[in-house]
Amino acid sequence: MSPAGIPRNQTCDGKHARTRLAHARAFLTVAELVGTDPDDVATPSVSTALAVLAGIAASDAACCAALRMRARGQDHGQAARLLGEITPDGTEMARDLVRLLAIKDDAHYGLLDVSGQRAATALRQAGRLVTRAGRLVESIP
Repeated sequence: MSPAGIPRNQTCDGKHARTRLAHARAFLTVAELVGTDPDDVATPSVSTALAVLAGIAASDAACCAALRMRARGQDHGQAARLLGEITPDGTEMARDLVRLLAIKDDAHYGLLDVSGQRAATALRQAGRLVTRAGRLVESIP
């Protein structure tokens, strides 16, 4: 948020939406390649970190496609609120993003490893976001 407490948004268009969707898809692809092997202590955390990045990029793509703006402040919750304004799938997309953001710090900076089960859940959440964002972006004329 800005110093005055007002959400900071950035205008964007279809070109930006397609770029962020490409980023989201790439993050998700790599997250799936890394995998969730519980026997390899690092892979679930790394996979989850990439899934979070995929979800954030998909959120940007969806917002650019549907609203012609995306959240740009430090508060990722603002991105989820903006995402929730999209119809028809905004509420579900926002829910998935909030769940991904809840594990962001553990996946990116945490000292404890993310479980394989939690990583698999993050991959599903990110996958749904990328799929729904893709539908929105592909509907841009």
